[in-house]
Amino acid sequence: MKVALFSSQKYEHPFFSSAISKFSGIEISYIENSLNRDTVFLASGYDAVCVFVNDDLNACVLSDLAELGVKFVALRCAGYNNVDIESAHALGIQVVRVPSYSPEAVAEHCMALILTLSRKTHKAYNRVREENFDLNGLLGFNIHNKTVGLIGCGKIGQALVSILNGFGAHTLVYDPNIGEGSYTQVSLEMLLEQSDIISLHCPLTETTHHLIDEAAFNTMKSGVMLINTSRGALIDTHACIAALKARKIGYLGLDVYEQESELFFKDRSEEIIQDDTFVRLSGFPNVLITGHQGFFTQEALTEIAMTTVKNLYALKHKTHTPNIV
Repeated sequence: MKVALFSSQKYEHPFFSSAISKFSGIEISYIENSLNRDTVFLASGYDAVCVFVNDDLNACVLSDLAELGVKFVALRCAGYNNVDIESAHALGIQVVRVPSYSPEAVAEHCMALILTLSRKTHKAYNRVREENFDLNGLLGFNIHNKTVGLIGCGKIGQALVSILNGFGAHTLVYDPNIGEGSYTQVSLEMLLEQSDIISLHCPLTETTHHLIDEAAFNTMKSGVMLINTSRGALIDTHACIAALKARKIGYLGLDVYEQESELFFKDRSEEIIQDDTFVRLSGFPNVLITGHQGFFTQEALTEIAMTTVKNLYALKHKTHTPNIV
């Protein structure tokens, strides 16, 4: 099976090389370009494409892939909102994903954002490097006894609950699909009203698109901390900026951004960023943004590569895999 791995990054190569060494008959070509309508021609001659979160597999792209003879799409991530699944099925293209890859990786990154914002360690680091040891402006707050609300509580959310329990936080959860646990289940409105910190861990669907909008911000406590390590479009960015300007949001930590496909995973330090919304958002002193690195640990990349290759091997040999979408 010949596989075109789009949106390739150098850091992925050793993990995939190690994984394919354990399975015969799979050849991977690394393509730096993202997969979209303009680059789909690069899939010519391949049996499968391997894609990531910002590749665009809409109905047109999938139709082009089918015409090129591509039979399989392997997502090396859990979410599949960037793939028109209905069109894929209609075209006879099988889609597989990596449903879980070290949920602790994302949960721990989420906690890192919370702690960095709450204790202003990023600002303290820069001060000390300039031999400025003044503590004014660095006043933080304890996580202990704070109320933290999780919107969505799958494997990543459950891992974060364990961490928060260790800090002595009171954890609220809104997720209709889970049972009882070491948290308190509440309605979405109650979670928004009562939480000092809100963290998003739900998938992006038509229902959850812009789940955090102007009405949601109006329901939150003043000075709330909002964290998003899930999908950028869960938050209405323009409403978020308005909430920051009104000081409704006291702290904002993002590892994802609604229009990140035009920015993330590339070195743009010598460019003039054309996204005025992102520039405005990143200019607030109480905003911390990382470039979608929540998954980026050795353990997670090992699991992603191995599961992806296992999925491809199963498709090649027409054997069962539980990861078909």
